[in-house]
Amino acid sequence: MKILIIEDDPTLSKNICDALSENDIHTETVYDGILAEKMLRKNQYDCIILDVNLPGKTGLDLCKDFRQYNKYTPIIMLTAFGELDDKVAGFNAGADDYLTKPFYMRELSLRVNSLLKRSTTLGTNIEQDTIKIGDLIIDTKIKKVNRQGKDIILTPREFQILLKLVSCRGELVSKNDLIKEIWGNSVDVNTNTIEVFINFLRKKIDKPFGQESIKTKVGYGYYFE
Repeated sequence: MKILIIEDDPTLSKNICDALSENDIHTETVYDGILAEKMLRKNQYDCIILDVNLPGKTGLDLCKDFRQYNKYTPIIMLTAFGELDDKVAGFNAGADDYLTKPFYMRELSLRVNSLLKRSTTLGTNIEQDTIKIGDLIIDTKIKKVNRQGKDIILTPREFQILLKLVSCRGELVSKNDLIKEIWGNSVDVNTNTIEVFINFLRKKIDKPFGQESIKTKVGYGYYFE
């Protein structure tokens, strides 16, 4: 496994490297957004740890541009801000997870391991390679979604959540069950994060096609109709 750490604080960058190396994860570091962009275009990584505030090019802009040509490599965004609007901006840029500074290195390691595990096993628990629900087609092997003949670009987290909902065949899935499925038991994830991802999914899966497939049962959870 190889992870790129894009963080302009050299002390924090080194601490992250040391923490991940304990799990036998190879890391590369870069402190500038523009140089990071060159590295991302040149090399392949299994995961990216990305600070929001960077010299040269911001983490948000870097994430947005990266997602134009790479939809699947998981990204954890680091920031000194913890407001929901800031998290929405990060997720909207294409981030898969979000960690507010200061944080425990163990929590970062858990989140990285969660992303790495789920990016390699994504869809392996689904028996068929292609799932068809009405006009929605999901290819679980190449992680591709199509509706009404139009490809829909999803981030890895969005794809995982959609796959969980459709695999339950109309049954309710609680926010806690989604968190457990996507992030695992070891990571503390706020339920607001699920609400943000569900909103993103509806904007991509439903609204452009005049559909309301992803339903909410207040107080219980979500289901795919």
